Amino acid sequence: MSFRLGLIINPLAGVGGSVALKGSDGAEVARQALELGAVPRAQERTRAALEPLQGMDLEVLTWAGDMGGDLACEMGFATRVLGQANSVPSSAQDTCSAARALLEARVDLVLFAGGDGTARNICETLGERIPVLGVPAGVKIHSGVYALTPQAAGQLVAMLVQGELVSIEEQEVRDLDEEAFRAGQVRARFYGEMRVPSEHRYLQHVKNASNREDESLVLDDIAADFVDQMEPDILYLMGSGSTVAAIMAELGLDNTLLGVDAVLDGEVIAADCTAKQLLELTQGRDVRIVITLIGGQGHIIGRGNQQLSAELLKRVGRDNLHLVATRTKLNALEGRPLIIDSGDAELDRDWSGLVQVHTGYRDAVLYRIAVP
Repeated sequence: MSFRLGLIINPLAGVGGSVALKGSDGAEVARQALELGAVPRAQERTRAALEPLQGMDLEVLTWAGDMGGDLACEMGFATRVLGQANSVPSSAQDTCSAARALLEARVDLVLFAGGDGTARNICETLGERIPVLGVPAGVKIHSGVYALTPQAAGQLVAMLVQGELVSIEEQEVRDLDEEAFRAGQVRARFYGEMRVPSEHRYLQHVKNASNREDESLVLDDIAADFVDQMEPDILYLMGSGSTVAAIMAELGLDNTLLGVDAVLDGEVIAADCTAKQLLELTQGRDVRIVITLIGGQGHIIGRGNQQLSAELLKRVGRDNLHLVATRTKLNALEGRPLIIDSGDAELDRDWSGLVQVHTGYRDAVLYRIAVP
């Protein structure tokens, strides 16, 4: 009997990321993102997850159109469409309806593409009654039900289809208040747990809170060291997170905690930039990108900073990437690598390997970037 794979795509997941909207929950935010020129990426990320499964003995059960049916048919899978969305674009209610239909069809696993809002919808409908796995396609990915990358999701499902022994674990579903998020405040809430196939090479960890330990002195040292080494006539793109915020505080500059700011010669020349703005600002300039990692997960690109597009990363180059983090934050990874999920598989592979991480005043370590 074929493996029965349930598939749900949130077509507009993550559409607000590249245009600095911090998310895409709600029809109005999605509409605004599209008007600003954002391009939906959920289909291409789902395609990357499904590619390792082509040619395998499985049937895809899904919802019509861009919620999964079109892509599954195009990729040549045996596809059974169970229903269709009641609105265009599809809504959270459509996601819930699709999840209920997959539960009733007794699929072996529900593979869904989205962000934390999509995970909430799936959790509210399915709970722990059926195994699920998320393909990361949103701006906010704090929940532990997602694979590290779309490709990792595909590899994990392939293990199940091939009959390999894969453990099942309960993982948390968490989501942020997007309105507070856009105002620079992180308010995460626990919404429940779902059962997820667990293979730690491929599965994401729940994001760690950065305030569990007072490391203010270490952050001050990192900031002082970095500011000492900043050069004139260099455009610095300052990413999100508290470690980068410490550098901005050392410079005496206002900081977009959950965005990307452009700094030139000690001044902010553009705040909370979109992907398009960053490409315009960096044209013909000498550029450095300054970022930290997501605590507990290890992602440095592709989580909350989609403004740093693959096109921008190629233009700036790996040698001009500056990573800043405390040793405590690195130790919390327990040896797991740093992850780049840029949406460009070739770039992700090219940027793998050892990278220097600034960890204190005149202090740095080498840490590994790897593709799961």
